[in-house]
Amino acid sequence: MFESLTEKLDGIFKKLKGRGRLGEENIASALKEIRMALLEADVNFKVVKDFIEEVKVRAVGQEVLDSITPGQQVVKIVHDRLIEMMGGTSSQIRFSGRFPAPVMLVGLQGCGKTTTAVKLARYLISQKMRVYLVSADIYRPAAMEQLKVLGEKLGGVGIYSSGDVLDPVKICVQAVEEAKRNGYDVILIDTAGRLHIDTEMMDELKRIKDVIHPTEILFVADAMTGQDAVNVAGRFNDLLGIDGVILTKMDGDARGGAALSLKAVIGKPIKFIGLGEKIDAFEVYHPERMADRILGMGDILTLVEKAQASVDEKAARELERKIRKNEFTLEDFRDQIKQIRSMGPLQDILKMIPGLNKMKALKNMTPDEKELIKTMAIIDSMTKKERLNYHIIDGQRRKRIARGSGTTVQDINRLLKNYGEMRKVMKRMTSRGGMKSFGMGKFPF
Repeated sequence: MFESLTEKLDGIFKKLKGRGRLGEENIASALKEIRMALLEADVNFKVVKDFIEEVKVRAVGQEVLDSITPGQQVVKIVHDRLIEMMGGTSSQIRFSGRFPAPVMLVGLQGCGKTTTAVKLARYLISQKMRVYLVSADIYRPAAMEQLKVLGEKLGGVGIYSSGDVLDPVKICVQAVEEAKRNGYDVILIDTAGRLHIDTEMMDELKRIKDVIHPTEILFVADAMTGQDAVNVAGRFNDLLGIDGVILTKMDGDARGGAALSLKAVIGKPIKFIGLGEKIDAFEVYHPERMADRILGMGDILTLVEKAQASVDEKAARELERKIRKNEFTLEDFRDQIKQIRSMGPLQDILKMIPGLNKMKALKNMTPDEKELIKTMAIIDSMTKKERLNYHIIDGQRRKRIARGSGTTVQDINRLLKNYGEMRKVMKRMTSRGGMKSFGMGKFPF
């Protein structure tokens, strides 16, 4: 996400920060490079033009030219302007005090509406809401079944069964009544899409809108389609009137043109982003945090939220007790790896740590998820006794563990050596009273 743009902007700002003083000529040259970087990131041409003009007006002011750190001042101006361009603040779903509150998900076929409906349901459940899912897509083969299967995996969500009813409008009306009878807070309606906008689809969506009066209509867009996503969102807004956007497949979009253009072009906020196929790969869209990520400043707030959502507080306290008493076992080590992996791809987690991407020793390091999986396979191939006391794992046991995990004895040796070193570090930390500073009572690492 934004990898290409981040790399280019980082290079531009390094040159600016390397100068003791800046003149209008230096700033103009940097802005020209920023303009090209944004255009190459597939940001809307008019948005780029307005962005550069506003940055230029602010950057050639006396507070920058006379500043002790003019390069840093320009970075701050670009950062602030990026936040404004992406909407300023995060925008939440409005429920208008209705129960149940109907929320329509609309968009073209293939944008990920059905998966997004389940992801959004999971998020709303975490906000202590009772959620009801309904599929109004009678055209795509197995669309209703897909929603049912994904919803059942999620758990804690109601799923409407339309039976033999084949009228999308009737399905939605009956689903709202059913949700009302059963005391649900929100009803998420997964509507049908097409390969392109057509009169038939828009008429159907308008009829659904007219009968259920949704509190919000959210347009679901594939981020990887770039400016096409922006253009289609504009058409949906003109014909239907949308309240916000959910961008899917952001993890596969290295440029980020849609995320940077949407609010400025159609005037509607991005509310959520999808970052992968897993049900938990879903985030509230925060413009200020996105600006931080784009400029390589990390995103510590999202990292903390992910950690808090993944950690069981009681288990965390027990882990701290074990580490203090030097009782941290291989079984505990495996559980910690599971928690870290539940927060998302390791590479994405590392990017959220401020400054980490600029450390030379780590910049070109690509975390290998396969190594974590291998480590878990090795530990799972051990007996309970071996996991609790690694000292008993002799040569014969290592061979057996290697066969059981599909690895080599060298892999077992490496894991046990690293684990032993980690125990020593943890022991030193506890002896110096360093546990609190490392946040072991709160984070899974």
